[in-house]
Amino acid sequence: MGFRKILVANRGEIACRVLRTARALGYRTVAVYSDADRDARHVALADEALRLGPSEVQHSYLNIDALLAAAQASAAEAIHPGYGFLSENAEFARRCQQAGLVFIGPDVEAIELMGSKRLSKLAMQAAGVPCIPGYEDGAQDDASLIAAAQRIGYPLMVKASAGGGGRGMRRIDEAEHLLEGLRTARSEAQHAFGSDELILEKAILRPRHVEIQIFADRHGQVVHLGERDCSIQRRHQKVVEESPCPVMTEELRQAMGAAAILAARSCHYVGAGTVEFLLDQDGHFYFLEMNTRLQVEHPVTEMVTGLDLVAWQIRVAAGHPLALRQDQIKLSGHAIEVRFYAEDPTQGFLPQTGPILHWQCPEDEGVRVDHGLLRGGEVSPFYDPMLAKIIAWGQDREEACRRLQRAVEDTRLLGVPHNQRFLVDILQHPAFRDGATHTAFIEEHLQQAESLSPPRPTNLDVAVAALLMSALSSTPMTPAWRERLGVSALQRLSHGDAIHEVRLRSQRRSHYDLSVDAENIALELLTAQDGHCELIHADRRHRYTYERTASALHLQGVGAPLSFHSLSDERQERQEGHGSGQLHAPMDGAIRAILLPVGSRVQRGQTVMLLEAMKMEHPIKASCDGHVERIEVELQQQVKKRQLLAVITPETTS
Repeated sequence: MGFRKILVANRGEIACRVLRTARALGYRTVAVYSDADRDARHVALADEALRLGPSEVQHSYLNIDALLAAAQASAAEAIHPGYGFLSENAEFARRCQQAGLVFIGPDVEAIELMGSKRLSKLAMQAAGVPCIPGYEDGAQDDASLIAAAQRIGYPLMVKASAGGGGRGMRRIDEAEHLLEGLRTARSEAQHAFGSDELILEKAILRPRHVEIQIFADRHGQVVHLGERDCSIQRRHQKVVEESPCPVMTEELRQAMGAAAILAARSCHYVGAGTVEFLLDQDGHFYFLEMNTRLQVEHPVTEMVTGLDLVAWQIRVAAGHPLALRQDQIKLSGHAIEVRFYAEDPTQGFLPQTGPILHWQCPEDEGVRVDHGLLRGGEVSPFYDPMLAKIIAWGQDREEACRRLQRAVEDTRLLGVPHNQRFLVDILQHPAFRDGATHTAFIEEHLQQAESLSPPRPTNLDVAVAALLMSALSSTPMTPAWRERLGVSALQRLSHGDAIHEVRLRSQRRSHYDLSVDAENIALELLTAQDGHCELIHADRRHRYTYERTASALHLQGVGAPLSFHSLSDERQERQEGHGSGQLHAPMDGAIRAILLPVGSRVQRGQTVMLLEAMKMEHPIKASCDGHVERIEVELQQQVKKRQLLAVITPETTS
């Protein structure tokens, strides 16, 4: 089973992560890329890279034939699937095996069994692993599911049997919402996983989501590497993960670890896997699912064990026994990870696309950042919105929290909206600091979080923006750029809906007086180059990160990223007001369904069409009562953010 060259069948931060370890172990590496990823970071990190096809996943990262052809063309002998895409696709593993390639993952049979929530749950029940009460039968008609729901009781969870990452999952609190929940879950599951099979489970309220990392080799050894608490989730997608679990006892760890090992042995598992459980408030745990791959959150386990899980995967795939016995695996300290997403918390966490104008991540002690970002790159609508993972280790949980909050605050990404402020709100919340986490944490504690509202710049922020916009307004920039400001200038800047008038006057070299909305601000500008600005205001030094585009200045100091537009340069269309009848795309994406034809009567809030972006379906809803006057797009059409999709003629009242 020996091999010398590994192809990584993935992209972004996980491809970069796998490539790093493969190179460190002395393997030659091969990257693959779509048209959207031609200049991506993972492409640059590999020894060689091959194009798969167009940007759409079905033509690139989900194209088994293209991946196998790339392996053959590059003479790769092994394939690491990362996570997501084809990592849990049994057919891909089977095709790799048939092509004589080593699949760095479990055997086909284990993937097939655990890839079905329905079949895996039946297998776990047979093996004696504690499971949540629910419905796992093969009958999938509405009548059977409705009858099962009545027997289970509400609230309950509808889940895609083949699903993951929160897709195809709905919580149903009342019987009258079940049919709609079944419809949307089926649609999302079919599109995301190619199967609309569903299961039902009793909803366990306010549980912790605790998972056990397991490893197995081909020599009969199975061990666990402790647990991860992944309770803080939004729309069933993990946001924060940590190890160890804040409420874990040694007795509970042994019990959950034994159950996870039992689950692995029951399916003859090989390699890295994760057995996920729900832990209720009374200390009882229930099998949720088994992920037959490396997890997004694996770095927290690596930081508390001191082990490289990708290296273990590669060695197991090469036929070597596990390096450690269970009694040799020790946990040290505490590690916490947050997921850095391209999404806008102020707009219902809509996924975002755009240019990466500036990217800078911290390099502090105890901090690790896994990412696939390059300055000058692009966040496209074709893939998952997770951009990076920021992880911190500490001697104890308090130190890990403190280090991680600082690391998140010091991260800089300009050009595309992201969830940095929201992550800080979580990390500094008293309940999080106390370890009182559960799956409803965000709904319970962060509904009024400051990060859910657009950031408001201070007058100092506005003054710095005006100064930089004046300084950078002509090109090329020369050492004497300060003299271009002249004696006096008036700037009218917009930030969101707010308009600021700034009068700027040059006093002497590097010293400026500014008036922002009638407040006088004196600045001494020390430096402004390579996207970094340093100045003195009121005897205090301030540092900003900035980038200038044709119509905007992107700026970040100690607070949130801000975007200022010069009104004379303003070229962005203002979105139509609520209730106008014009429906615009909230993000880049593809039209997956048009539910109402032209002429249909529509009520405010009714879904007119479905837009798919970053693996999720987003309903486009009518903003008023009326009739569908025009549909401006076609099924499967790719659309841009703010593109007009449809026009509703509002009803007139006499």
